[in-house]
Amino acid sequence: MRTYIAIKKPSPFSFALSLSLFQKSKHKKNLVHKSSMASLLKIFSVSPRTSLSSSSSTTTVHSRPPLAPFFPPSFTRRRIAIRAAGNQVDEPNQQTKTGSSFNQLLGIKGAAQETNKCKVRLQLTKPVTWPPLIWGVACGAAASGNFHWDFEDVAKSIVCMMMSGPFLMGYTQTMNDWYDREIDAINEPYRPIPSGAISENEVIAQIWFLLLGGLTLAGILDIWAGHASPTIFDLALGGSLVSYIYSAPPFKLKRNGWIGNLALGASYISLPWLAGQALFGTLSADIIFLTLLYSIAGFGVGIVNDFKSVEGDRAHGLQSIPVAFGAETAKWISVGAIDITQLLIVGYLLGAGKPYHALALLLLTVPQVIFQFQYFLKDPEKYDVKYQASAQPFLVLGMLVTALASCH
Repeated sequence: MRTYIAIKKPSPFSFALSLSLFQKSKHKKNLVHKSSMASLLKIFSVSPRTSLSSSSSTTTVHSRPPLAPFFPPSFTRRRIAIRAAGNQVDEPNQQTKTGSSFNQLLGIKGAAQETNKCKVRLQLTKPVTWPPLIWGVACGAAASGNFHWDFEDVAKSIVCMMMSGPFLMGYTQTMNDWYDREIDAINEPYRPIPSGAISENEVIAQIWFLLLGGLTLAGILDIWAGHASPTIFDLALGGSLVSYIYSAPPFKLKRNGWIGNLALGASYISLPWLAGQALFGTLSADIIFLTLLYSIAGFGVGIVNDFKSVEGDRAHGLQSIPVAFGAETAKWISVGAIDITQLLIVGYLLGAGKPYHALALLLLTVPQVIFQFQYFLKDPEKYDVKYQASAQPFLVLGMLVTALASCH
């Protein structure tokens, strides 16, 4: 038996209705498409004065502050804002969600995003960089042979450490962040300045406060020590000038990895040591020679900090050692400068008739070499913080051993 299916011929009215519905649907899709395109154009059409914001942080672009006579803006702010926002898209809220509040207070990578202005100001000074300078003052006091554990000498030391660490190193780090704000927008967009956590006027005010505060303490120390000439003030002023030309154009010593890191090593090691020595004694040729040798080790330590900034340095033409020579060669230059310097000082101490001090320094060099192979030489960018936390205590203890050898 056959079954027939009857197909009803569509009427002209139903055909017209279907055509009308199809056209309305097509028109609606076009409107949605145009609306989406308009939204995208609105997002990417950012003017130089527009603030970029995300759920985690806001990058605000300001005009030049009136309080910055020698801090001219040297970058295109629109590009910084877009780069910073782009990095936040690439790494969505990494610093805000997983960052450490402790790292934020120390001013190192892995920091949590912070809105408290006092904590942001502290982060700009990078407290993690203060200990070498504070220790340098202690080495200078020990090398003078005139330090005594009484109230006055301890108070003098504390004031000198405050001058070297929180004030003048804080000034150096804040100013460096100011001039590196374009590079930080690429390397570390969560830093206080590129993230908009602190205004430009507030940064300028902090730079002046720390600089003038440090120089004031230096003058007070000269008077307290009874110096006929302002020795400590001259050292502080010289160090502040080196810090300025290290970061600021037209000199910007950090453009050249050799000169910049040598200047950094002198500021970190020589100047605080000489300030501590001048506070309790006199500056001698052998002490100046030893501190300059240790500045070469400081040069090697400075290279360690360059690995995390390779992308931004290369983009802005800074010839840091890792950029100029590549990571593989740069890490060997770094460890060579640190280790060879200490071996030269071991030889110096042996020649000066200090065999026990020389042996102690040699033994303190061994764990540094072990940690270099364990961390730094494996991956200098990944393990830079762990390496420095492990190896640097032995480096600074060696400095103290050298200082004690010099005072006998």
